[in-house]
Amino acid sequence: MLLSILIVNWNVRDLLRDCLRSIERGRGDRAVEVIVVDSASADGSAAMVAAEFPWVTLLSQTDNVGFPRGNNIALARARGDYLLLLNPDTVVLDDALTVLIDYLRTYPDVGAVGPQLLNPDGSVQSSRRRFPTLATGFLESTWLEGLSPGMLRRYYALDLPDDQTADVDWLTGACILVPRVVYERVGGLDEGYFMYSEELDWCRRIKAAGWRVVYHPAARVVHHVGKSSEQAVTARHINFQRAKLRYFRKYHGRAAAAVLRLFLLGNYGWQLVLETAKGALGNQPALRRQRARAYRDVLRSGLRPAGHERS
Repeated sequence: MLLSILIVNWNVRDLLRDCLRSIERGRGDRAVEVIVVDSASADGSAAMVAAEFPWVTLLSQTDNVGFPRGNNIALARARGDYLLLLNPDTVVLDDALTVLIDYLRTYPDVGAVGPQLLNPDGSVQSSRRRFPTLATGFLESTWLEGLSPGMLRRYYALDLPDDQTADVDWLTGACILVPRVVYERVGGLDEGYFMYSEELDWCRRIKAAGWRVVYHPAARVVHHVGKSSEQAVTARHINFQRAKLRYFRKYHGRAAAAVLRLFLLGNYGWQLVLETAKGALGNQPALRRQRARAYRDVLRSGLRPAGHERS
């Protein structure tokens, strides 16, 4: 059975090389096609793939198409019975590919499975979640985050043992394997997102169609978190919150998203005031100016829900 591995890359050439080498080592004699969608990287990523990995299908784009669209471009081209969404900043360990495929073949009611993700130091990375409630939207990545640790602990599924297979609501998008039949039934990723929350949305649709979503730690993959997004810190703030707002508008309604948007704008406004005051008092002024500039740009963006720029 053919496995298609789909990688969307943006300016992480050296990590992409390591990822592709790990696939070479881990595929064994399995039939594998690898499709790399390069989103107009400026670091020579596309040239590296063409020169060093001629067996990889390279789809070079003229601009940064974002994570959902990039994956959909690859999905439309893929021929595999199984489809693996894989970040370019990952390293596949041992026989992880075989372990994940075997799990789906054993349990046909599973529509998506993900491995245990590891940090580069070998520690376990949080990679499985429960669906967010509206309260989660107000808590996660805001100044309220420390006020309700129990609620976020449930959201991050921290009560589940790291070393045990478990049904979950959704998996972070660094490595997700689905059977082709699932893709053909539920479709690809929602391109209204640019990055962030698209895997949450996809897993929700997969579960709504009747399949299970499973975390399977017998397969392990190293993940260097955020190596693409950290190149554009302000854009990361904006994309994360706009994606959050798209999700809540889509599944909780316009009114809920509107209230959340106002709260998030207020949160960034308050952070801007704090950073400006700290800088004026001489507390790490260069850092304070950098943060204040980022928060000011977030406020200027308006934080409209992704895909709803004028609504």
